[in-house]
This record gives sequence, structure tokens and C-alpha cells, in this order.
Amino acid sequence: SHGILAISMQLYKKGAGIPAVITFLLASPWANLPITILLFGFFGIKALWFIFAAMVIAMITGFVYMGLDKFGLIEKSKKIKLSTKIEWTNIKNFNFRNSLSGITRGVINLSNMVLWWILIGIIIASFIGAYVPEHFFMKYLGASFLGLFLTLVFATIIEVCSEGSSPIAFEIFNKVGTLGNPFVFLMAGVITDYTEIGLIWSNIGKKAAIWLPIITIPLVLLVGWLFNLYL
Repeated sequence: SHGILAISMQLYKKGAGIPAVITFLLASPWANLPITILLFGFFGIKALWFIFAAMVIAMITGFVYMGLDKFGLIEKSKKIKLSTKIEWTNIKNFNFRNSLSGITRGVINLSNMVLWWILIGIIIASFIGAYVPEHFFMKYLGASFLGLFLTLVFATIIEVCSEGSSPIAFEIFNKVGTLGNPFVFLMAGVITDYTEIGLIWSNIGKKAAIWLPIITIPLVLLVGWLFNLYL
């Protein structure tokens, strides 16, 4: 989700540790309420597997980053000095009308951003359903390890955000019939997104950015393979 990127960078600038920021980045696109509703709408109760697996991968990656931080293999987290003087200016001068107006503008702007991506995802999914034959998916994006890897490459190239990825992932599920491939497709939008990696590179550091795909790609492919094998 594009909004998650900005929030993550602000968390880092406010003093959150690099492992916590990376964990937040990985878990948020598939463990937040709007996407949860979308996933349940497309996949039903099986969406729980996606959410649970995404959270587990995020936690494992966070722990790995803690180890990297301990051994000095990534940049040091920012040290923020907290002021002992606490100000309540915004609460004391709270204005309901101004706050409501600001929230309304934010909701409209967020809806404009998100709904366009959902529409793009639905259009791509419709094109796949209408013009891409099933044997293409079975041959190149099937339930094999190669199929999972090609799914990862495919998702990396088109780079649709999490809202738009959901309908495409469901169309892949309809074509292939397994959960592993759509899971890899969904997670690829997080672990190989060059906008996200670029933001980490420029705001946190190149080491933290480089380690993200190195750690997460094997984890995602492994979970996708297990999904295809047992679900």
C-alpha cells in the first residue's frame, strides 16, 4: 500500500528502530482492515492463511534485521532525544469543525488514490480472465517452484499496489487452483517493490534496502511452495 510507505518513513524519523520499520512495512499491506476485507471477499476463509503467513514472514524478517543490527551489517537506527517537556497544544486548542474538514479531505484523497488502483487491478484481472488461456498459467505459472518464481517475476514487473493486486491474485487462483501462486504474487508487491526499496535506500540506508529482498524472497517462495503442497 502506497500510504504505508510514507507512514513507515515517518515512524523511522520519529525514532522507530529499523527492524520495527521493516516489520511494519511487510505486515501492513496484508494485515490491514481494507485489504483484509478485499481478501475475504475474493478468497473467503482461506484469506486467513495469507494474513497469517504475511505476519509470520514480517516477524521473521524483523528478527533477522535485529541480528543484522546487532552485528553491524545494516545502518544504525536513529537516536531520538525526547524532550522532558510535554505540550498539549493540539488537544487544548482542538477544533472539531477543522478536524472534521481535514479528515474528510483525507478520506477523499485516500479514496481517489486507492480506488484507481483497485480499478486498474480489476481491469488487468478481467483481461487475464478473458484473453490469457489456462494452459499458459499451468505451463508457466503452475504449482511448481519454477511457476512460483515466474509469478514473483511477473508481479515485480507490473508493480501494482496491494489494493490492485488482490483481484489479479484471485484471477491467478482461478486459473491455477492453488494458494501458493497468488500468495507469492501478493507478497511480491511488498518484497520486490522498487519504490519501497528506493525509499528505504534513501531514507534508512543502502544496506537495509539490499537485505530486504535477500531475506524475504526465499521466505515467500518457501511459504508459497508449502501452500501449493498442503493447501
